[in-house]
Parts: sequence; structure tokens; C-alpha cells
Amino acid sequence: MAAPVLSVVIPVYNEEGILRAAVEMLRADLATLGARLQLTPWSWEVVLAENGSTDATVAIARELAAAHGDVRTFSTGEPNYGKALRAGIAAAAGTWVICEEIDLCDDDFHLRALRLLLAGGADVVIGSKAMAGANDERPIMRRLATRVMSGLLRVALQFRGTDTHGLKAFARQAVLPVVDACVVDRDLFASELVIRAARRGLAVVEIPVTLAEKRPPAVNLIKRVPHVLRGLAKLTWVIRVAKRDRGAP
Repeated sequence: MAAPVLSVVIPVYNEEGILRAAVEMLRADLATLGARLQLTPWSWEVVLAENGSTDATVAIARELAAAHGDVRTFSTGEPNYGKALRAGIAAAAGTWVICEEIDLCDDDFHLRALRLLLAGGADVVIGSKAMAGANDERPIMRRLATRVMSGLLRVALQFRGTDTHGLKAFARQAVLPVVDACVVDRDLFASELVIRAARRGLAVVEIPVTLAEKRPPAVNLIKRVPHVLRGLAKLTWVIRVAKRDRGAP
């Protein structure tokens, strides 16, 4: 089979309550996206990167893959968002890749981001929840966590944007070397990916998104703090102190 034009990669963990409906809604959007972009031929795949679920997520993901030829799934075997996202990008076959969040989908991001990429206006497009024009309807603690994380990244790693975690779109071949260079996982993998892409000279562009939460966080925010701080310390050491940026300026 020919490779799809677009791969949508979604890490999933304990999502039995929303997975089926979210994937079906996404497939309906993707079915018309090619016409809206005036792209022919048009094809896509949805890659469900399951990571350590303890509910019926694995079974539902397999049912979706069995029912739809444009859905694939695999399991990493442990609760690790970054590991799942990294494996999903590596497994993706599309020319273009969108990294989605199962609980925070913004269909309009697909159209706007791909238009930018196809026009050559960006190598990586970030859906920012914190920039001017964004409409972040999540609970206040999640909004605050986004801003605190971005502030820490600015201080520690000279990050110049407003958001690193969430919706992303990029040309797969351009970003694969960046993925290979990343050294952290869990929550900080997405941040490292964005920071390294910019340091390597890729054009990273932010666009505002509108997001509403479909369900409470699958992982408690407080429990994530130690992993985030350890990942930030490691990333700061590797990039700023040891300067192991594998070809970055």
C-alpha cells in the first residue's frame, strides 16, 4: 500500500470513556480535510500509541484498528507519554505528521497547520494554548501548569515560545533527526522536541488553538512534578552544560 499523506499520532492512556467517539470524530474530519486543502490524492492514518493502560483502552484501540484500515495501534507496555509519542512518530508513515491529544482535539488546527506546512511557511507548527488569540477552556490548574512549564523552559533553556506540549504538525523527514537526538521522555519529550527543532534551525511557528477538556486529566498533575523536574534538570545539563545537541548551533 502507498504511504499516507498524513499520519495523526495520538498517545493514549486509560481512555476507554472517550477513545471510540474521539477516533470516529477525528476520522470524519480527516475524510474531508484533503478536499479543504485541495490535495489529491489524499490519504491518512491514525496511529494510536497506547502506553500502559489498565482499563479497556487496549481492547477498544484494537477493535478500531480491526474495523478501519486507516487506524493502527501498538502498546509500549508502560505509562510513559513521551515514549509513546516518540514511538508513534517513528512508526508514522505519512509525509506530514500531526501529534494530537485525545482529550483536547481542535479540528481547525489540522487545516491551519497543514496549510502553513504546505505553503513552506513552517517546518514545525505548534498549537499554542497560551499565546494571544488562544482560547484555553481547561481548568485553571492546567492552564497555570502550561505557563509555569514554559517559564521554566525559558529560564533553563532559552525557550522563546509560549507552549511546547500538545498539538504539533511537521514534515516527518525533517523532524526525525530531532526525535533521534532527544534524551528525555515522559512529559518533557514534547518540550525537548520543540526546543531542539528550533536550535537546529527549523522554522517553528506557533498558532493559537481553542481547547476544551473532554475529561479530567488521566494522570494527577502533582504526581507529574518530580518527573518533570528530573527531566528538566537532565535536559538543561545535556543542552546547556554538556552541550550535546548533536549538530545544533
